[in-house]
Amino acid sequence: MPEHTIGTREEWQKAREELAGLEAEHAELTQKVTERRKQLPWVPVEKEYVFETQDGKRTLAELFDGRSQLLAYNIMFGPDYEKGACPGCTNLGDELEGTRVHLNHNDVTLVCFSRAPIDRLNAYKERMGWSFPYVSTYDTDFPWDFQLAMTPEQAQSIPEVASMIESPPEWLAEWGRQVGAKLEDGLREAPSFIAFARDNGTVYHTYTVQAPDPFVAPYHSFLMQRTPKGEPAEPRAWRKDEYPD
Repeated sequence: MPEHTIGTREEWQKAREELAGLEAEHAELTQKVTERRKQLPWVPVEKEYVFETQDGKRTLAELFDGRSQLLAYNIMFGPDYEKGACPGCTNLGDELEGTRVHLNHNDVTLVCFSRAPIDRLNAYKERMGWSFPYVSTYDTDFPWDFQLAMTPEQAQSIPEVASMIESPPEWLAEWGRQVGAKLEDGLREAPSFIAFARDNGTVYHTYTVQAPDPFVAPYHSFLMQRTPKGEPAEPRAWRKDEYPD
């Protein structure tokens, strides 16, 4: 365990009350952000997108599966990944599995997107034991139109990305080995949540959020923030069937 302050119950209570004040401020700001998010304009999706799914070809409108809201998580699994999806994204995929029934009963359909071909998504989905629809955006304009992926030129034009490709920290080099892709290819995928609404037959794009926003992190990271040690300093992740211990 790391070194930490040892105190009395009274000292803990005083410090906890001070922290509670900060948490209340944070909760108030979060509510304001939530309201602003709901006020974003809806943009009609005018292009027809057709995707490959486990059940055949589906349009964007058909992915709603009869509901009025669609929430999709874009998993980092590009065509160049030879060993599977990003382990961190995979962790979040595991955790999304249990939310489907609750989202469905609140008029929300949950799907996941990736750019790898559908046969590879189906195999990975079976390996991970997922049941949510896993949709391939391979060979479509969708990931480019909605900034869910970058061209090589776009990736190199972002200083932070270019720097990580040229001089990757050890955890990122290991990530490249885990997914089986060169970093210049692997880092072109954008882990994101993207939301759509459907009203009177028209599909609207309503929201997108991408890493490094903490909302795109695996849910267990939020639980780790409440533990004595907190989150690990390095963002390493393993698939559930590959933990070293």
